[in-house]
Amino acid sequence: MAAGLPALMLLLFAGLTAVDAVTTRAGCLDAAREAALAAARGEPGSTAGSRYAPAGADVSVTVAGDRVTATVRAPVRSFGARLPRLSVSGTAVAAVEPGFPGPLP
Repeated sequence: MAAGLPALMLLLFAGLTAVDAVTTRAGCLDAAREAALAAARGEPGSTAGSRYAPAGADVSVTVAGDRVTATVRAPVRSFGARLPRLSVSGTAVAAVEPGFPGPLP
């Protein structure tokens, strides 16, 4: 029992960190989608992505021809001091909308 309890706690902390990583990644994907769509419509994509991004996220929007690519990268909170720090990202691509002003990063 004395040897099994620390291993069980480590598995619990790893599981909680994995759940938080999946939740943060879903938030990054949602923010990247919103940023790419906003930039494709001619609005500031970084501003739109920041509204939906998880806390501490970095939003970047690039425009290449008729495509807008948004990437959101965020740190994952780890629930154990011995677990490594993780970072997740989400990327979305959108086509520039015809009839709108040029895309804005």
